[in-house]
Amino acid sequence: MEEHQQQVTGESLSALRGAPKVQLPPAAEEGTALYVHLPFCATKCHYCDFFSVPDEGQDIDGMIAAILREAEVRAPARPRTLFLGGGTPSLLSAPQLTALLDGLQQITGWRESAGEVTAECNPESLDVDKARCLLDLGVPRISIGFQSLDDKTLELFGRVHTAADSFHAYESARDAGIEHINVDLIYAIPGQTAETWRADLARILDLRPDHLSAYNLTFEEDTRFKRWLDRGRLEAAEEEVELEMFHATRELASGRGLEAYEISNHARPGEQCSHNVNYWRNGEYVGIGPGAVSKVEHTRSGNPRAISPYLRRIQGHGHATDWSEEPDEYARLAECWWLGLRLREGVDPSAAARTAAASQGARDAAAALATRLEGDGLLEPSGDRVRLSDRGLPLADAVAREFLQRLSADSR
Repeated sequence: MEEHQQQVTGESLSALRGAPKVQLPPAAEEGTALYVHLPFCATKCHYCDFFSVPDEGQDIDGMIAAILREAEVRAPARPRTLFLGGGTPSLLSAPQLTALLDGLQQITGWRESAGEVTAECNPESLDVDKARCLLDLGVPRISIGFQSLDDKTLELFGRVHTAADSFHAYESARDAGIEHINVDLIYAIPGQTAETWRADLARILDLRPDHLSAYNLTFEEDTRFKRWLDRGRLEAAEEEVELEMFHATRELASGRGLEAYEISNHARPGEQCSHNVNYWRNGEYVGIGPGAVSKVEHTRSGNPRAISPYLRRIQGHGHATDWSEEPDEYARLAECWWLGLRLREGVDPSAAARTAAASQGARDAAAALATRLEGDGLLEPSGDRVRLSDRGLPLADAVAREFLQRLSADSR
């Protein structure tokens, strides 16, 4: 789920402001972060709202060729980070991974420039040979989607692996020589208690992962889980239980040397996900593949969330831009704040204003809002920065809405 940041940063503002007009995005500078979206999964998870399709009957080789053609037009030269997300990149065969990564190398030279390269993997498609293939191709960091250690929960999620498969995949990655591993987990699952979450998390921490991504379950629109929730088939966890799990995660992870550098992400020193930190700092990035989004200069753009339209656009134009927009200065500054506050380091107001190219009026509006939220006990000063307080940490989404909605209102 680490690739979640790529989707959230690109689409939530668009949804807030309505359908954008389509225009071609500007070209990215050398060194810009590169995200590649591979949309194929063994099956669609019931909670997932990212664009993905079951791989059965799909032309994966044809999709790789299309992604490489898009890369020729839009990928930055010498990207500083490369992230393979999806979907399930580990679902690709060794020859397909070779074709994709060697092709991207020829186009961008990523092997000489990227300081961090990550591939998302699911347990059912990761063994020693696949892990060794990824490592040999230049991918030293992987993210494994455990999601739960309860097989009944995994079945509820629509996953096709067991908890035993997850542990086997992790051990296979280590045996292959992968030195940087993230484990993805979900908590606040219907029927889950704080005690069972603590026990499961302790088992994960016993593995000594380098990075942990732990997300509370959300019921996103257009997912099976949301429909089940609306029909009363599922019941969301109580807020008190979810809050207890949130604090337990930070306590247990910190006790094992993984500090929370972002709301849902914990890492050993030097193991933070640089690619995602770039999102939270509102840096530039290029996304290629169906459903991928990009931010270059002040322009946001995205590709179709469907296979056929994506392929048609690539075949006809060499790129697949489906929408493009340039938010106003207030929206840009709001984004800098809501993303930056997710990081424990918080927001440098002056740096945020420079990133957003914000006028004094927009800066004053953001400062006034930050002062009010500080008075409410949700934010606190930290040197030259402003960050979420301990009280504000579990309310990060509500604070984000304040910036997105209030500053957007000020722009009108």
